[in-house]
This record gives sequence, C-alpha cells and structure tokens, in this order.
Amino acid sequence: MTTNVYSATRARRGLSSRSVEFPPRISRGLLRFFRIYSEGYLRRHFHSVRLLANGAPRERRGWPVVVYLNHSAWWDPLVCLLLARQFFRQRDSYGPIDADALQRYQFFRRLGFFGVANGTVRGAADFLDQARGILAAENSALWLTPQGKFADGRARPLRFQSGLGRLARRTRRAAFLPLAIEYTFWEERLPEVLLSFGEPLFFEAARPLSAPESTQLFESALASVQDQLAAASQRRNPEEWQILLRGHVGTNRVYDLWRRARAKFHGRAFRAAHSDL
Repeated sequence: MTTNVYSATRARRGLSSRSVEFPPRISRGLLRFFRIYSEGYLRRHFHSVRLLANGAPRERRGWPVVVYLNHSAWWDPLVCLLLARQFFRQRDSYGPIDADALQRYQFFRRLGFFGVANGTVRGAADFLDQARGILAAENSALWLTPQGKFADGRARPLRFQSGLGRLARRTRRAAFLPLAIEYTFWEERLPEVLLSFGEPLFFEAARPLSAPESTQLFESALASVQDQLAAASQRRNPEEWQILLRGHVGTNRVYDLWRRARAKFHGRAFRAAHSDL
C-alpha cells in the first residue's frame, strides 16, 4: 500500500519510481547488528540513558506514529534506535537522511532511512510524499527532527521547519508524539542521556488547523516536555528516572585498579561509581 501511494504520486509528477524501492526494505539482521553495535557505543560514551519515570510512551494500536524530537547532538539517531527497540518493537521505524549522504552509505537504506534532497522545493515535496507513504501503514513509526539543524535544548522559542505541520495536514491519520532529549553531566566522568515523551497529538481526516497552526502546536508541545525534562535534570533525584541503558563508571582502568586494591586491603566493598546516581 505504501509503495503504491508513493509511486502514484511520483508518476503524476513525471518522476521515475523504478530506481528506488519504497518504503525501503528493512534488513532485520542488519538492523539487529547495528542496534547491538550502537548500544555498545552508547555504553562506552555515556554513564546512563534515563527516561523520566512518567514520560514513557503508551502504545497506540491502529495509529501510525510520528515521533518528533529536538535535535541537539550527533547522538540523536543512536538514541532513537534504542528507543525504537525498547518501546516500538512491533513497528517498522523509518527516518529521513540527506540524499547525498545516503548515496555514500547505501546500507542506511536497509536500516529504514530514506533520502531527502535538503533545501529544495522538490526535496520538500518528495519528503511529504514519502512520509505519507510510510504512514499509510498502521504499524509504522516515523522519526523526525523538525528543527532541521542542531540547536541547544534550552533555546526558546522553538522554531520548526514547515514539513511537520504540512505532514499533519496531508497524512490520512497519525499520532504525533513529542520526544525531548537532553545530554548533561551529573556526578560521573561520562555524561547522561535524559529522555521524556509527551502526550501524543492525534490528526485524522477532520483538520481544523492550518499547517502553520499545526507547527505552532507541535512546537509548544515539545517545548513543554523539554522544560519538564530540564527541571527533572536539575533535581537529580534517582527515583524519578527509569534507566534504559547503563554505561561505564569509574575514572580510568589504572586508577580504578588501584582503588579496587585499596578497598580490598581495607576490607571494604569497591564501588566504581562516584555517587548513587
């Protein structure tokens, strides 16, 4: 069904639909391998990945999902892969990537990425066609960073590109789910990844909002979740968080080896972490 929607639209525009399979066929084996690799990579570079306890998403059966998030770091796609496995395991997840980058790294297509020509009118129109095609399937999840560039998580007001609002106007039905991400240092050598989902916004056939109004609604919803996440980050209360992934603790191997030997000599239990967080 999704292939037919996309192919029909390209045909009306006089574009070829034969050169690229759409939606991209996801390789389960390659995706599993890349997830294992990326989660190991996160473990090596972060102390933990934490989700605000009241910020977990609820499954919306029968609704395709658009997860839209603030774009503050290079790490965002790897974090999204972790979240897709944790909370959207029964869905096929997709995300846009620069078309030139996809040409260089073709294996990304087998992971669910599709190419978009950034900064062009045709690229914007093609993104909407591909996104609509993906969302025609109820078990799909589309992951988007509507800011279109890296931005500090504290920057206000949020400014989205127009694509998300236009998608809300043009897709048949979808649940739009805000996701706030923050990268911060607490009390360990390595930083924390902090996360929280907001309440979904449902769009279907009856659409009283224009595309700009929808964009403003999405901006406001995500900013609210980001503010709640920032406040919880400042409190540093371990009981407020669900740990999704534990990373490395300690200072370095040589120093920790000396600390371990010293603790053993004095008959104390060795704790590599600096604090209980």
